[in-house]
Amino acid sequence: MAISKLLCVLLLALLGLSMITTQVMANDAAYHLDRSNNGSGRNYGPGSLRSSQCPSECTRRCSQTQYHKPCMFFCQKCCRSCLCVPPGYYGNKSVCPCYNNWKTKRGGPKCP
Repeated sequence: MAISKLLCVLLLALLGLSMITTQVMANDAAYHLDRSNNGSGRNYGPGSLRSSQCPSECTRRCSQTQYHKPCMFFCQKCCRSCLCVPPGYYGNKSVCPCYNNWKTKRGGPKCP
């Protein structure tokens, strides 16, 4: 009887620690995502830009690709519609769902 009570207490403690760890990891990931633009703390996401900011954000986004002209064309088209450009040079599209979910006729990603 005492062993089963001890086992229940240990399982509850383990469950509590697991929940706390998950919350801390989620908060840490959100902090790093917000700080991903060289520590500027700029927010990303739908509507985070004005259309006048699209050329400079797309220049940043497309600066490391060998296909600069098509990248700039599609990035600016996507930016004008979504008012968002993901952080970094590649990937990170999940912070901008409109940018991420816009597809070509063939089903591939439209936005670089």
